[in-house]
Amino acid sequence: MAHALRVDRYRLRQRWQALKRRPEPQALAALAKAAAASRARRERRAAALPAPTFPAELPVSQKREAIARAITDHQVVIICGETGSGKTTQLPKICLELGRGVTGYIGHTQPRRIAARAVATRIAEELGTPLGQQAGYKVRFGDHVQRDAYIKVMTDGILLAEIQGDRFLDQYDTLIIDEAHERSLNIDFLLGYLKRLLPKRPDLKLIITSATIDPARFAGHFGGAPVIEVSGRTYPVDVRYRPLSAGDEDSRDRDLKSAILDAVDELAREGPGDMLVFLPGERAIRETAEALRKHHPPHTEIVPLFARLAAAEQNKVFQPHGGRRIVLATNVAETSLTVPGIRFVVDTGLARISRYSHRAKVQRLPIEAISQASARQRAGRCGRVGPGVCIRLYSEEDFLSRPGFTAPEILRSHLAAVILQMEALHIGAVDRFPFVDPPDPRLIRDGYQTLAELGAVDPRHRMTGLGRRLARLPVDPRIGRMILAADQERALREVLIIAAALAVQDPRERPLDRQQAADEAHARYRDPRSDFLGYLKLWEQYHHQARHLSNNKLRQYCREQFLSYVRLRDWHDTHGQLLSLTRELGLEPNEQPADYAAVHRALLAGLLGQVGLRREGREYLGARGVKFHLFPGSGLCQKPPQWIMAAEVVETSRRYARIAARIDPAWLEPLAAHLLKRHYSGPYWSKKAGAVLARERVTLYGLPVVTGRKVPYGPIDPKLARELFIRGALVAGEWDSRAPFFQHNRAVLEDVQELEHKARRHDILVDEETLFQFYDERVPAGIFDVRTFEAWRKTEEKNRPRRLFLTKAYLMRRDATELTAEAFPEHVQVQGLTLPLSYHFEPGTTADGVTVTVPLALLNQLRAEPFQWLVPGLLQEKIAALIKTLPKHLRRNFVPAPNFAQACIEALVPGDEALVDAVGRHLRKITGMEIPPQAWQADRLPDHLHMNFRIIDEQGTTVAQGRDLRQLQQREGGRAAATFARLPTWELERDSVTDWDFGDLPEQVTLAHQELRVMGYPALVAENKTVALRLLDQREKAAATHRLGLRQLFKRKLAPQIKCLAKNLPDLQQMCLAYAPLGSCATLKDDLINATLDRVCLHGETVREQADFEQRLAQAQAALVPAANELGAVVQKTLQTYQALNKRLKGAASPAWLKALSDIRGQLDHLIYPGFVAQTPPQWLIHLPRYLQAVSRRLDKLDANPLRDRQLTAEISPLWQQCLQRMEKQRREQRLDPELNTYRWWLEEYRVSLFAQELKTALPVSAQRLKKQWEKTST
Repeated sequence: MAHALRVDRYRLRQRWQALKRRPEPQALAALAKAAAASRARRERRAAALPAPTFPAELPVSQKREAIARAITDHQVVIICGETGSGKTTQLPKICLELGRGVTGYIGHTQPRRIAARAVATRIAEELGTPLGQQAGYKVRFGDHVQRDAYIKVMTDGILLAEIQGDRFLDQYDTLIIDEAHERSLNIDFLLGYLKRLLPKRPDLKLIITSATIDPARFAGHFGGAPVIEVSGRTYPVDVRYRPLSAGDEDSRDRDLKSAILDAVDELAREGPGDMLVFLPGERAIRETAEALRKHHPPHTEIVPLFARLAAAEQNKVFQPHGGRRIVLATNVAETSLTVPGIRFVVDTGLARISRYSHRAKVQRLPIEAISQASARQRAGRCGRVGPGVCIRLYSEEDFLSRPGFTAPEILRSHLAAVILQMEALHIGAVDRFPFVDPPDPRLIRDGYQTLAELGAVDPRHRMTGLGRRLARLPVDPRIGRMILAADQERALREVLIIAAALAVQDPRERPLDRQQAADEAHARYRDPRSDFLGYLKLWEQYHHQARHLSNNKLRQYCREQFLSYVRLRDWHDTHGQLLSLTRELGLEPNEQPADYAAVHRALLAGLLGQVGLRREGREYLGARGVKFHLFPGSGLCQKPPQWIMAAEVVETSRRYARIAARIDPAWLEPLAAHLLKRHYSGPYWSKKAGAVLARERVTLYGLPVVTGRKVPYGPIDPKLARELFIRGALVAGEWDSRAPFFQHNRAVLEDVQELEHKARRHDILVDEETLFQFYDERVPAGIFDVRTFEAWRKTEEKNRPRRLFLTKAYLMRRDATELTAEAFPEHVQVQGLTLPLSYHFEPGTTADGVTVTVPLALLNQLRAEPFQWLVPGLLQEKIAALIKTLPKHLRRNFVPAPNFAQACIEALVPGDEALVDAVGRHLRKITGMEIPPQAWQADRLPDHLHMNFRIIDEQGTTVAQGRDLRQLQQREGGRAAATFARLPTWELERDSVTDWDFGDLPEQVTLAHQELRVMGYPALVAENKTVALRLLDQREKAAATHRLGLRQLFKRKLAPQIKCLAKNLPDLQQMCLAYAPLGSCATLKDDLINATLDRVCLHGETVREQADFEQRLAQAQAALVPAANELGAVVQKTLQTYQALNKRLKGAASPAWLKALSDIRGQLDHLIYPGFVAQTPPQWLIHLPRYLQAVSRRLDKLDANPLRDRQLTAEISPLWQQCLQRMEKQRREQRLDPELNTYRWWLEEYRVSLFAQELKTALPVSAQRLKKQWEKTST
């Protein structure tokens, strides 16, 4: 077995060890045969070993012996050489010459697939054999290595993948790691793995090749391995420094474009040759190309070069050309691509370097200053064809201050994929792995966090079953997680297409000179909801064309549609490999198309850390507070969704989410359950839920996935939930329970609470803590809601049925003998009605104090005065408080106020009189002190000393509430009347009354409806020109309405007489002429007839008996004409005087008369107006001519003594204004106090006494008499 092929030895030894324990002749024979076959194959390989030749002109050929000797003497050798030295193609042949490749392949890694194919092809050509026979290549989608080949060229990713099935790399006897200076993740991982493996494989040779970039670091990593330098075919390069900032005050600073133009001009003067300008990114290339075209260098071609450029555009660099060419390139031209024919280099010193931010969890692409090594690489690009010149657009001091080397990728990359592979290979902890440059521990933690996010590792960083499945998929773990989730969502067909697209370079091309055309062609693949769906559309379109077009036409179609045919094939091949691998995992694509939600839930499973919530404008807040915007090319930009996920968040000039889609935040909770943080706030008892609830806030990396959701709090904090349950459900009674204990306890509590409300003191009922202790001592732990409580209670009450019953004695801290039913009655009797009372003690609230509940139908019937007396238990407090509102000069006569209040209570009997009137009268009686009505300030009393009126509808629902009954009647009177009208109809109500044929009309009737007794007031109602019999809800309103209805009925019955009277009214024309400023002649005629009817038919008591009506009707037939003549004479005289006064007033213009004229006009407006004849009481109408004569006399005197007039006006004006205000208030309240009406006409008499005393007054009148009459008026 020692002479077998290395790849067979382990398997043969395993079989041998098994047979040693249990020998079997047949198996031993088979083992011997297998060993012999392997040995024979090795001998054949040794015999057929090719004899390579080496081109003498290559620098590496000149170092061949030294290299061979180093490989023989050392397990690890470092070969350092520039591009063009021949090391890549000649090193495998040197190994062949040394006899390597016999017991296993000579493995040769390349960073890129294209390089692997090219190198294998070149070596096969030099060996003179077909590709694959002795030298072949293996890349992701193709294995072109025959079984007996010696040299196997592959990508470093392929070698990494093979480690999973070949831990000791037994199929190789030599490994060449080429281009190690690139320090990619794969290279650093391989170098670390090989360092551990080499001691276990002493026969394995390792050769590391690198450009002249820090070879000592590799040598040190492998214990001082020898370094052999192989010089390239280069020429001297003249490096010149031309910094942007001027070195002296006389020179000006430049921007980057100006500096490039100056450098191009300088190099053009050096002679012919192509130029290579290194720029940091695509945008800078576009701007510089535009500037150079405008600068217009003669006979010059300007060619861009960057990684995302279409293949056809990149190939321009390698095509022959005439004249000078200026290549504008990113750092892709440093080492990845060799641009031929370059003699001059312009180095801006900048590059866009990919850096992963573990804090922000985004891949940043900042523009940074390049390292010294990169600067040397750039300069070296112009010394390949002859002496070159490199202009650096920065100073030499700047160059010397820069780091020596570019940080390897492992120090600036996301490590999740590396960690996953290491865990899958069981090669130990990442932080102890021998990387050339160990990554930052923070990056390692971040990698594990990502794997935990995907569910690939558990909290202790151990790989899960899902993680092992992810490791078998050769894609980024996030993409792998999407694929596995897609199987559960039955969306594998769609997600495999998208996953493959995310794993390769975007096939959509955007040439610099045809960007708009490319955007228009690509627009058909856009979806306003999801950029991922764009991949599906592109896939379907491409494969549709592929089925119907030849290969050449398909390529042409791709060019026309700005699609890369090569990348599309790469996408197709990647999809095929993923499909094969998923089938190996037992996954099958769905046959039915998956819907949007299924596809995007699967994608979201891999992108949980890359979701975003739109905040202000178009900015998104991402995980851990990262803010970003949608990439401008996204289909979502036109209408940005509220929530999105993105395939990646990249930071360039600003932070962008690339390849995004709208998501439903509800998807996050089940997918990210292991990542969510739950916060609970404001736990409270919920009567409706029968449990303690809290507001739950669920966040994913700080983003609010759920806010304000109500959840049961018992399972979260049973102890606190139990306390809140007891306090809310049992102590506060917030629970609809029919349990006997609960109903009993509630009744007892309400009884004691009612006592406190009446006493307006919180010193009777025990406090809530006492109640809590009662239940806390009895309810066991673990009871925190209705369900758990009821289960316990039903069991407990079988043994102790009254364990939870409270007693009234337990609940009371003192007795309450003063709170009698007489002092605090349950009902109040008002106007023949019985209304319920309730008591509430909670200052500042609407219901504080005593509340009377009034059915809406009764609202208009109530008077405010009886309710001013409140209840006996609060009356002393109210009267004392009223006394304290008096002005000080009055108040001091009634000290102490409570004593005087008690005296009033003992003397007064509550009734319909206003409380302040009754109290004022009694205080005057016992002290002799007169209290003006306006001195009382009832509005200053605390709310609880005013009755609170609660108005309810027929269903018992509160429709209005307040402490001002008249205001409530104004506001709700219409609704109250409508409700009253819906009550059962009074039997006598009817329409179209033409005669008094319904018997006597009572002043009021009582209606009973359900439990409600309602007073109704019958009245004749004038409705247009007819009369109806109705039942009204207000006494005063019914009286006024009935009077107008009576007038209408008399009109109908006396129609012939009235018609005749209207034609023969005396002096009508003269009256109409004087009345013209007020209205039409017809209006005056109606007014005179109405007034005549009122005098003849409606004098004295209101008509409510049929006999009275008929008697007055008979008398009216003879009395109408005399009454009309008498009335006409008064009205004619009144209007003539009024007309004369108006003429005088129009001619009065003296400034000294202004106040007098204003007062006079106000007086006249209230004496003479449309309808004044009928509306002025008859006993006062006859005095109108005298009142007008008094005005005329006042005008006569005004000019002679205006000062006297002002004094008299000042005396009458306050009395007149207070009268007008109260009349207006009562008018709004639809009532008129007769005493106020008397006061109003007394004021007219008082005016006569002041301004025209010679005319005499109709009755004695003085300021004192007016004051007494005013006191009789109601407010």
